[in-house]
Amino acid sequence: MKNYQTYKLILIILFSGLSSFSTYGQKIRHNINITKASDLHKFFQYTGKDRTIIAGHRGGMVSGFPENSIATFENTLKHTPAFFEIDPRLTKDSVIVLMHDATLDRTTTGKGQLADYTFEELKDIRLKDAEGHVTDFPIPTLAEVIEWARGKTILNLDHKDVPLDMTAKLIREHKADAFVMVTVHSPEEAQHYLKDNKDRMFSAFIKTKEAFKEYENAQIPFTQMIAYIGPLVKPENKELYALLNKKGTMCMISAASSYDKLKSKEERKVAYRQIVEDGASILESDYPIEAAEAIHDMLNIESPKRKFFGKASGR
Repeated sequence: MKNYQTYKLILIILFSGLSSFSTYGQKIRHNINITKASDLHKFFQYTGKDRTIIAGHRGGMVSGFPENSIATFENTLKHTPAFFEIDPRLTKDSVIVLMHDATLDRTTTGKGQLADYTFEELKDIRLKDAEGHVTDFPIPTLAEVIEWARGKTILNLDHKDVPLDMTAKLIREHKADAFVMVTVHSPEEAQHYLKDNKDRMFSAFIKTKEAFKEYENAQIPFTQMIAYIGPLVKPENKELYALLNKKGTMCMISAASSYDKLKSKEERKVAYRQIVEDGASILESDYPIEAAEAIHDMLNIESPKRKFFGKASGR
């Protein structure tokens, strides 16, 4: 009888271990391992042997996970390595928080203009997911998100209402130049950031040959940028790929305002694959997990860039 009880206990432990193993994959976090600014430049340098990089627009949009939240970033990284385009905005008392809209109504339980609230007044407000369901997640500060991202991923800060000097100062204070980049809409904005830090990394709007020439004439280093060339696969992209890739610059197509709107997962899969086939090095999407799955068999797993990708235990 004693032997039977011992045997039963062993079986329970074994099955418990198997159960834990079956959910272990959900606890693994995919990391992008960047430790210095020069690594960031190399990670985004076009070489022709690159692995397509996934960018989560506002972190991603999955049921139960609100945009621009640490919970969403963590969830995305459970499934795929990615970097995140996020949206800093200012509160009434000049705290930088993440919020895409100028108003609270769509994405939170609050009402009205974000800029009319102090950060203290925002603490009881909760974020909603893309379907409008209220979650338990609060509005995060950019400082919190930067510290969370350290050693895990890369952040791309969109330009909303935060002054450039304030953005640069926060990055500098957190010593985050190795993993935080900034979106710029003109060479002048890029030059402003470069005066603060010559190693700054950019996501630059370069949708036309004329825009390319403006950045070239302003001597903005193409080895310190990725180029957002638009939301669509179209013949004009070929010229931009040729010009920018020759400079060592990766090109990004964002499906957020275009192909992410397609109704079925299968339609979106076809579109995501077309973006890669078109020549884009970076695919940005509201659905980064889905996009990564769609192009998984197209990834160059032998790329020298694989040294930047890793895995670690998540939350």
